[in-house]
Amino acid sequence: MGGMIIFSGNSNPDLAEKVCTYLEQPLGGAKVKTFSDGEVQIEIDENVRAKDCFILQSTCRPVNDTLVELLLMIDALKRASASRITAVIPYYGYSRQDKKVAPRVPISAKLVADMLTTAGADRIITMDLHAGQIQGFFNIPVDNLFAAPVLLDYIKENFLNDLVIVSPDAGGVERARAFAKRVHADLAIIDKRRDAPNQARAMAVVGDVNGKTAVILDDMVDTAGTLIEASDALTEKGAKEVYACCVHPVLSGPAVNRIIESSLKSLIVMDTIPLTSEAEASGKIKVLTISKLFGEAIIRSYRGDSVTSLFV
Repeated sequence: MGGMIIFSGNSNPDLAEKVCTYLEQPLGGAKVKTFSDGEVQIEIDENVRAKDCFILQSTCRPVNDTLVELLLMIDALKRASASRITAVIPYYGYSRQDKKVAPRVPISAKLVADMLTTAGADRIITMDLHAGQIQGFFNIPVDNLFAAPVLLDYIKENFLNDLVIVSPDAGGVERARAFAKRVHADLAIIDKRRDAPNQARAMAVVGDVNGKTAVILDDMVDTAGTLIEASDALTEKGAKEVYACCVHPVLSGPAVNRIIESSLKSLIVMDTIPLTSEAEASGKIKVLTISKLFGEAIIRSYRGDSVTSLFV
């Protein structure tokens, strides 16, 4: 695979190293620094002319800095005559702002898609987009990977009897139903009403959770307000133990403290976003790696093989 080079920004270097280890490829040389006033400075230290380049960068905290790093790296590779540039974005920032929810608000996910395309990206590889329609915001190919195989293996190995998969809101029912079917578990739904952004109140539990081990399934956890409300509602309805699985551990603001102080047994997350030291030390958050999935997707994209067959 001498025609392929993997680069990484500063957002998730550990994941980039794991992906490169799986691919048995060295990480491409690039300096990603800042000037004294905070401007991002990029310098590519590899000859990329006529090469297939992949930039692995989650647009996570600090979101604007990591996004600009990604845009400038794409621009640098384009100007250095790379044959194809693929932005590998394990966590796609601004994905929650995917529609107009009120007058005079932006559709930020669409704007970010336009910026990536204008910068020169030829393809996007990402994971568990908050809304599937975001793929349609791009005029270039998008491979939306799913962490389901990794999560399913973990659930099958660690949760056996009296299991119920719980969707924390109506929007996640399809995902939870698919998981429940694959692990032969029951399904429950939390009826949630959101009063304001990052503020949610769990109202009722639809489904039987009494005496069962409940596993809440979500695509991301931000301030953990929804998660804790759901956990409390399940405990009140007689759930024996409550666990949670999510793909993207945003974990901003009071999230870690809320999780530590809650009745939640543990939170299982992917390494699409690196954990803070506080989250790592909490003892309640377990990280599973999705490096093999991204590594395999990169290989298949490079060779022109099917990526969809990874999830069949």
